[in-house]
Amino acid sequence: MAPLAVIPLVAALFLAATPAVAGETAAKPFIPNLFDPAGQDVKPEALPVKSIRFLTTDDFPPFHFALPDGTLAGFDIDLARAICAGLKITCTIQARRFETLTSALAAGQGDAVIAALANTAANRAALDFTAPYYTTPARFVTPLKSPVSDVTPEALSGHTIGVQAGTAHLAFLQAFYPASIVTAYPDQETLRAALRDGKAEAIFGDGIALSLWLNGTGSAGCCAFQGGPFTESRFFGNGVSIAVAKNNTKLRATLDYELEKLSQDGIYADLYLKYFPTGFY
Repeated sequence: MAPLAVIPLVAALFLAATPAVAGETAAKPFIPNLFDPAGQDVKPEALPVKSIRFLTTDDFPPFHFALPDGTLAGFDIDLARAICAGLKITCTIQARRFETLTSALAAGQGDAVIAALANTAANRAALDFTAPYYTTPARFVTPLKSPVSDVTPEALSGHTIGVQAGTAHLAFLQAFYPASIVTAYPDQETLRAALRDGKAEAIFGDGIALSLWLNGTGSAGCCAFQGGPFTESRFFGNGVSIAVAKNNTKLRATLDYELEKLSQDGIYADLYLKYFPTGFY
């Protein structure tokens, strides 16, 4: 799994969601809006390029992966194509090994990376990043017939919560849910089995992975999101962005403008629901 970007996210303050009640499925998933309406980007006067060469990987479904015939597909792939369609320019999308993406972009072998490249200090020395276009919130999941009706620290005091060992989610529970009975499991399979088997009253983890599980056959319709999302950047990062070469200010601004426009026009929402029908917010 590709590392996630870590950049300042003022827009996280604008996230809001209707908590899902155990045993109840929201009629319509919450669509994130990561842009501050008061800080809309101004359309660039002239595009800095006539085409965009996106670099990505092909092993991170449902964001970017290869179909059996080798065609690239996924949320990020469709988003890149939508950006180019909105800008009315051509684009290419090439898959490479993740560890080669930064050097390829720095060497001018591509114009932008759309592959959850981490916004670390080392990467910022050579790269710039757009505003984030999704974040990685944490969520609680409970059985459909759970008596638990809230997921505040007070409500879960004395209740059993499962979480994967060695994760930021475990650290979060240890910091804010000291009165709960927190049990760490070695992997996601045993964690989710503990919930299905009644060994845990709730589990806590990555909202994206849990939404895919809830929407798939593996959950067997056992469970639902409860409360949230939890977006504390200190634990769960600040979002995922598109990377461009250092000081490529015009291209970054163009991408920021088009990402915001795709959100305003509803195209982002359509792509989000296509790949995440059980939304992760």
